Amino acid sequence: GRTAIVTGGSSGIGAATALELARCGARVILATRSAQRGEAAASRIRRETGNNEVQFMHLDLASLRSVRAFASAFLRQEPHLHLLINNAGVSAGGTTEDGFSLPFQVNHLGHFLLTELLLEQLRRCAPSRVVIVASSAHCAGRLRPESLGRPPPGLFSAFRDYCDSKLANVLHARELATREQGTQVTCYAVHPGFVNTSLFRHAPLWLKPLLLPLAWLLFLDASEGAQVVLDCATQDGLEPLSGRYFTDCGPRLPWPAGRDDRLARALWEGSERLVGL
Repeated sequence: GRTAIVTGGSSGIGAATALELARCGARVILATRSAQRGEAAASRIRRETGNNEVQFMHLDLASLRSVRAFASAFLRQEPHLHLLINNAGVSAGGTTEDGFSLPFQVNHLGHFLLTELLLEQLRRCAPSRVVIVASSAHCAGRLRPESLGRPPPGLFSAFRDYCDSKLANVLHARELATREQGTQVTCYAVHPGFVNTSLFRHAPLWLKPLLLPLAWLLFLDASEGAQVVLDCATQDGLEPLSGRYFTDCGPRLPWPAGRDDRLARALWEGSERLVGL
């Protein structure tokens, strides 16, 4: 009877998460960029689970205009929101229509704006949860508040940009939990493990011959990667751990930059400025 949004819910970890939430009886909104893939995923999940409360809604996190349009449409038509799963992500380089680096906007800024626009609804429906899919790649993140949204210079710019965005995910969860103390809105950052998903389609051409066989042989499948996301979304008694970083082994300390409260505040304030809040 609860309502969940899963961004990037048409494939990979997002689709596996949406499938299990639907099996549990939730109303699930698949918030994805591709209407064709989103409608197909919603139809498949309805068929597999017998739950007709699974719907597609268009969301392009690379466009702040699209994020605002999605939030407005959702709030008009949906009276409840109990779970927000910020799952969608990219690792490719590039620039968005808003002028920010593609991975930083899709992985962090778009989700930051989406969460803020839906926060009052989450508060009204509390107890509610926000789950942010981060990564152990945050260990290599080096956020610079004065240059947020701009790709770092150098040969491995896209990789470093991705790591920066994952550090932003960890810090976003930490600061959101601090700001929402006493509201019964809790938040968790999760590392789903090394999962064989379409994220690897953005790997450099020279790396794919090595990476793709390893992904098939050694990495988790999407349903295994979704398990820690589902645990943080549904497990009883996690409220005291709001703001923490989770792996498949439970709560773990993130790397030192992911525990920097001053950096978390600077990121929050910088993100508000960049998205126009």
